[in-house]
Amino acid sequence: MRKNISGNSPWEDIVGYSRAVRIGNIFEIAGTTAVRDGKPYAVGNAYEQTKYILENIKKLLEKEGLGLKNVIRTRMFVTDISKWEEYGKAHGEFFRNIKPVATMVEVSSLIDKELMIEIEVSAVAD
Repeated sequence: MRKNISGNSPWEDIVGYSRAVRIGNIFEIAGTTAVRDGKPYAVGNAYEQTKYILENIKKLLEKEGLGLKNVIRTRMFVTDISKWEEYGKAHGEFFRNIKPVATMVEVSSLIDKELMIEIEVSAVAD
């Protein structure tokens, strides 16, 4: 059974996507950025943007009865790979003991030039 989970983005219907999708024990979370109240959060701070995103992802997982321990993969799309230690520090604070498969790729830009990172997550329920 498929469950589409919507967020509050006006782009979901325009682009045709869901914030997250759960099918059975598989749970996928779409690319998540550091946007609060419609504006980029912690502009210029790679660590804080990453932490903010992961806190929101954790909340979404918990709403589905899952937790960070269920995460098997993270994908980080970053606009400045030279800040990898800042992104990595925040990621490590959430996943140090879980150790999901992780990818970090530098991209030329995200949807807003003030966003430094976008994260996707794959999780599997127990």
